[in-house]
Amino acid sequence: MPTGLGAIDCDVHPMVPAMSALSPYLDEFWRDQVTERGITQLDGQSWPVNTPKTIRADWRDAKGRGASTVAELQTQALGPFGADLAILNPLYGVQMVLNADMAVAFTRALNDWTRAEWLDRDPRLRASIVLPLQDIGAAVEEIERLAPDRRFVQALVLAMGDAPLGKRQFWPVYEALVRHGLPLGVHAGSAYRHPQTSVGWTSWYLEEYVANQQAFQSQLASLVTEGTLGKFPDLKVVLLESGVTWLPAFLWRLGKTWKGVRFEVPWVDRSPAELVRDQVRLSVQPFDAPEDDPGAVQRILDHLRSEDMLLWASDWPHWQFDGNAAVPPGFPEAMLPKLMRDNALATYGRLRGEEGSR
Repeated sequence: MPTGLGAIDCDVHPMVPAMSALSPYLDEFWRDQVTERGITQLDGQSWPVNTPKTIRADWRDAKGRGASTVAELQTQALGPFGADLAILNPLYGVQMVLNADMAVAFTRALNDWTRAEWLDRDPRLRASIVLPLQDIGAAVEEIERLAPDRRFVQALVLAMGDAPLGKRQFWPVYEALVRHGLPLGVHAGSAYRHPQTSVGWTSWYLEEYVANQQAFQSQLASLVTEGTLGKFPDLKVVLLESGVTWLPAFLWRLGKTWKGVRFEVPWVDRSPAELVRDQVRLSVQPFDAPEDDPGAVQRILDHLRSEDMLLWASDWPHWQFDGNAAVPPGFPEAMLPKLMRDNALATYGRLRGEEGSR
């Protein structure tokens, strides 16, 4: 890990140990519902929690789960990586709840738990507002409720949700985000409303994990072609745990096709690549480049045609790399200040005012 760069870790995941941890942040009605219905956990994900890919072995607690306390985050990530700031992106099953009222209540509790149990316990921590997209109005209300706390620096949704994110039904959310200077974080994961692939449901975690790349491509295409990026030029979209190396070829194909059918989307008056380079950012865990080819990273950067798009992240406690060499091998040393800090400051407006207080 390079030292002296004042790194900003853009993707760390506090783990909710059980539904009981959120109960103090629910109102009386929903606390009773949790008890009466016997809701003990909202994991529900299809991936096996014991697979090495999900959580690094030395970052597991005594029960084999991801760490769920600030002290563990400090010991395992903040200390070893020397991060000045870290952005918490809670991944919990609130997106999978079908009852919209319950989803809103659980999501509010998750955000309040993050604030009380994490943000209040370490001044280096910032967080995303998890959005209950089951109810667009409630998602806007959640932004309005939490935006006054400037420790919340973006909003968070999943790559595989109910609908493509460019759809006009989501525009009130983006209006609220722009009004408060908050980026939209899109993280790998599924609400399991639809199959994870365009041809049906997967059988194995391997298939689902790789299918996330398809989801990110679909979301980018939607944000471009629906006119969302053009409608909200001040909106930043951050793709988290999406990988990076797929993007140049995807942008080439999207741009090539746009040139032939642009008459059907006249509101897309700039090339998709320009829109994406201006408004979209990606975390570099995972980076997905061959480690035995020292020139591969530079070629990818050349194809991206931008050094401003990439954000450093440890992805704690997921296992995307070995040891504490969190910067993918092959990155030009001259780019490290941008990768580790400057690009995050440019993306997250709420962090810029804190630079002088390091």
